[in-house]
Amino acid sequence: MLRRVLIALVLAALIGAGIGLWVTAPSRVDAARLAGLTGDTTRGQAVFTAAGCASCHHAPGSDDKLVLAGGQAFASDFGTFYAPNISPSQAGLQGWSQADFANAVLRGVSPSGKHYYPAFPYTAYARMTDQDLVDLWAYMQGLPADDTASQAHDVGFPFNIRRSVGGWKFLFFTTEGWVAEAPTPELERGRYLVEALAHCAECHTPRNALGALDTARWMAGAPNPSGRGTIPALTPDQLDWSAQDIAYYLETGFTPEFDSAGGHMVAVVDNFSKLPAGDRAAVAAYVKALSAP
Repeated sequence: MLRRVLIALVLAALIGAGIGLWVTAPSRVDAARLAGLTGDTTRGQAVFTAAGCASCHHAPGSDDKLVLAGGQAFASDFGTFYAPNISPSQAGLQGWSQADFANAVLRGVSPSGKHYYPAFPYTAYARMTDQDLVDLWAYMQGLPADDTASQAHDVGFPFNIRRSVGGWKFLFFTTEGWVAEAPTPELERGRYLVEALAHCAECHTPRNALGALDTARWMAGAPNPSGRGTIPALTPDQLDWSAQDIAYYLETGFTPEFDSAGGHMVAVVDNFSKLPAGDRAAVAAYVKALSAP
């Protein structure tokens, strides 16, 4: 009897381990879907700007925002994450293929098959179009190389188990669907910028206990990950700015109350000020169309 119980326990453990490995396995992009697409560096620069790549990946204190040496620290409830070097150098993306880049940006998977932590907003970038991905890759190949080594994340147990991120993805990560409706081309463009490229919800939407965005309270404001203050809500019950006010703020950083942007929003404004006026208007239209939580 004892022997049968032990055998049953071993079989159950093996089955459980197999299911765990299957659930947490990395999902990759089919490289064939990118075949035939040619990258355009001019369009790629616009994607790079809208996605805020330089804002996170330039070195702390550096005046050259296009040297993506990494090193900026991002505190969270799960530890401190450091932006890696993503310049075209040996310490960065040198040796990567376009497919490697697609897997990282759209699936959060490294070339070696490890899961990236969702502090890297691939959960938003997953909705990036294939053409934008290819254009971004083409543009980034021409940026300055820097050999500064990437800094290891300061994350304790059990969050330092990378495979566990696969379980988090199983629960919360989807590559399809949008949160807001977009019945017009302008709203569709605004949604693409807000929910995908500019990943605005990463700061403006509260999270659950496991760090996933609470879509039921979309853009309803959230605690500042640094522990200082809160990120403001953009929903109509909390923000009464006009669409023109929002677009002007994204261009200049000045609010209708004659205040100015601060913190990480300074970099966001800097990025949006470089985009066409139509993009800022589209984001403003999206914000004005949001529902109250």
